[in-house]
Amino acid sequence: MAGDAKKLQPIIVKKIKKGGHGAHGGAWKIAYADFVTAMMAFFLLMWLLGSTSEGDKKGLQDYFQSPLRVAMMGGGSGSGDSSSVLRGGGQDITRTGGQVKKGDIEAERKTYQLQALKASQATAEKQRLESLRDRVKEVVSNLPALSAFKSQIRLDMTRDGLRIQIVDEQNRPMFDSGLDQVKPYMRDILRAIGSVLAEVPNKLTLEGHTDALPFSGGVGGYSNWELSSNRANASRRELIAGGLKDERVLRVQGLASSVPFDKHDPRNPVNRRISIIVMTREAEERFFESGDAMTVNAIPAEGTASSPLVPAR
Repeated sequence: MAGDAKKLQPIIVKKIKKGGHGAHGGAWKIAYADFVTAMMAFFLLMWLLGSTSEGDKKGLQDYFQSPLRVAMMGGGSGSGDSSSVLRGGGQDITRTGGQVKKGDIEAERKTYQLQALKASQATAEKQRLESLRDRVKEVVSNLPALSAFKSQIRLDMTRDGLRIQIVDEQNRPMFDSGLDQVKPYMRDILRAIGSVLAEVPNKLTLEGHTDALPFSGGVGGYSNWELSSNRANASRRELIAGGLKDERVLRVQGLASSVPFDKHDPRNPVNRRISIIVMTREAEERFFESGDAMTVNAIPAEGTASSPLVPAR
């Protein structure tokens, strides 16, 4: 019996009485209200972002990256765009891509118009220079005194404009050796070209070139540099005699043999030439912007070795 009593142990059940909810259990309503408020704030944020211009977004970004700098620059409310129901949001809040202010649109429109105008001018100028090239060919071909020399006239379009080159031939030089007096046929060619160039408003540059044969007989250091300068300037005078206005010439320079026409044979007579470049407006602007706005004219030597390079005043 003692063993049976030992086996029968009392079973104790502990019950924990939990506190009851209120009348309607209202705690979940608070959580739901918080959720609804958060969702409303989220959708309001999405709507604001959708109707805010790129300019204001950039302003906000700059502000949070460097608020003091933006505030000191006077962009405190965002470097916003046009005024609307929402400041900086553009004039149409239904648009989702953001908008820019009217001033920016006007600036972009003017920039586009300026670019279109320049492109149109460049096209018209190219056509004018191509017509000028054809006109020079026509004049030289139609004049009986010059048609025999048309093989010595080379025309091509370059970055700076139309280039007209008059080159020497072995048995038909433009100048006597070592001199800058223009040969009669060369004078006729230059004056005919001058009359054609007078028909267009473009500015010109002239370059004189020699071959690589060393100049002999020079006095006081007179060399191919001085000779090429004087020949270029003599050509300028003949162009003016043909009708070209003197103020149309921006630069006259002698390059000696530094830029050969025939790079494989620096002594080839074809390297002795006069280059006339009818400049485009863009080339003219580069000329003045680069600080090269100095017309270099050669004083006619007239048998002397006077200094050939004189800056134009």
